[in-house]
Amino acid sequence: MINPFKNKKGLGRGLSSLIGDSDIKTSNDKISISSIIPNKNQPRKFFDKDDLDELATSIKERGIIQPLIVRKSDDQDDKYELIAGERRWQAAQSAGLHNVPVVVIQADNLKSLELAIIENVQRKDLNPIEEAESYRNLIENFDYDQEMVSKFIGKSRSHISNSLRLLSLPEKLIGMIRESKISQGHAKILIGLENALLLADKIIKKKLSVRQTESLVRLLKNGGKKILKQKDSNVVATENELTSKLGMRVLLNNKKNNSGTLTFEYKGIDQLDRLVNIIKNNY
Repeated sequence: MINPFKNKKGLGRGLSSLIGDSDIKTSNDKISISSIIPNKNQPRKFFDKDDLDELATSIKERGIIQPLIVRKSDDQDDKYELIAGERRWQAAQSAGLHNVPVVVIQADNLKSLELAIIENVQRKDLNPIEEAESYRNLIENFDYDQEMVSKFIGKSRSHISNSLRLLSLPEKLIGMIRESKISQGHAKILIGLENALLLADKIIKKKLSVRQTESLVRLLKNGGKKILKQKDSNVVATENELTSKLGMRVLLNNKKNNSGTLTFEYKGIDQLDRLVNIIKNNY
């Protein structure tokens, strides 16, 4: 029989090696959909309603092609805990199915979590926060370290580290990442910034790219001062000459097309009156 969970390249150990043929108790069986309960360690929290509706329509027409992976429930008799395939399970309920194909395996809590993570990573179903929370769960509750997670998932150590750092962001910002309002690339730039929430709002409102966000943060870190272009020497000379003759500061802004503005900064009504009289008497 062809293994429906054959490993894919570049994705760590894969479902097939994690399941192990000797652990499979029954395969391609069908059980009542009501006898399945959710996985308490399910990494994925967000399920798009439109996607579920599309999948439900597909299941009505073609059925479930890939079976769900389940294990016997530890605390509920005649129940099976879902390990992988929750999206298919939810869609099957919407489609009105009474029975679903399953693979029943023996798995402890760690193996159940490993399988759930691998399936979601392979399908790229997890948002960046769900992925980070999965890695944290392995580290905090199952004695993994970042190097072990890296080897298990098949991703670099730096990827795991950067993923976990997202969880240090403010909760409101984490919510924005969950809802795909800002990307993981944007979020990485905001880590450790005191004004991260303010910047996140600006990213959304202005629709800033990652590169634009990097430039903005760099500017703010440099004190918010823009690099001023040096004025033409002739413009500076004219400003100085007028300032000297009028006794007030004069600013000349000459554009490339030789249009621009001439600004007089007066201090007090006397200076203003003198400037007005000079213009009236000469023009």
